[in-house]
Amino acid sequence: QFQDLPPSPPSTSEIEKMLKGKTEPPFLVSVRKFFATPGFTRALASFICSISITNIVGTFIDGVMKRGGINGKLQIALAGAAFEIAIVSGGIMIGGYVDHTKRYKQVTQICLLISAFTLIPLGLTEHKIGQNPGLLVISLIALGLMAGPIQPINAELAVDVTYPSDETAVESVQQIGGNLVSALLVPLAARAAREDYELFGTVPILESDIRGDVVLLLVLTLVTYWYFSGFSAPLKRTIADRNDEEGRRSIEMLPRIGPPDTNEMGKLLLGGEMET
Repeated sequence: QFQDLPPSPPSTSEIEKMLKGKTEPPFLVSVRKFFATPGFTRALASFICSISITNIVGTFIDGVMKRGGINGKLQIALAGAAFEIAIVSGGIMIGGYVDHTKRYKQVTQICLLISAFTLIPLGLTEHKIGQNPGLLVISLIALGLMAGPIQPINAELAVDVTYPSDETAVESVQQIGGNLVSALLVPLAARAAREDYELFGTVPILESDIRGDVVLLLVLTLVTYWYFSGFSAPLKRTIADRNDEEGRRSIEMLPRIGPPDTNEMGKLLLGGEMET
């Protein structure tokens, strides 16, 4: 049997909103408010970057694998499955850590930087070494582990900085933005994949080339890292939840109200200790 609402709100901040009887404004009004809120666009940019990387790599997984010398359909399918599992696993492990510590900025920056490094082997061919399927698969899995968690982390971050706004509206804006931008980038990535850019052409031992689609994703990731590094907005929901928790602890520390203790009353009345 379906319910309109869960049996209890997911957080103390949501309980507070419910008790105060707050109603959410129309969606477009909320969207304008989100973009005017400090920190929201930076969380949105990271979310869009993450979903663009995972969508584009997943879409062109055949070409990515064949570049590294993996041509069998079963091997390509297994590599794609490993990539998707890594995305989910990274979201659970790293997302769980951030949910506990609230270290949104530091973890997002680390994930973006490592994602940039793991993108490179997906499109790089070192002429002296040739194809390296093992490195390709390891890089693909590492990319999933690092790029995947950026989405749930920054979904929570956007909700945190826009509190007490509607959480559903916040995440809807992110999903719409992420899927729209990644859909626009897919044809650009397909076109860029036809281009190879030579690196270290004058140094035979380092001579290599890199595919254009990986360059596109690499630029997107580094620009996102630069933009997100300016994040400094207050975590409004976290502050509200912590204040509520401190209030509960203060109440628990108050003396219990009950029948008067005769010995304690005697001390007050006689100004000294009562003998038993």
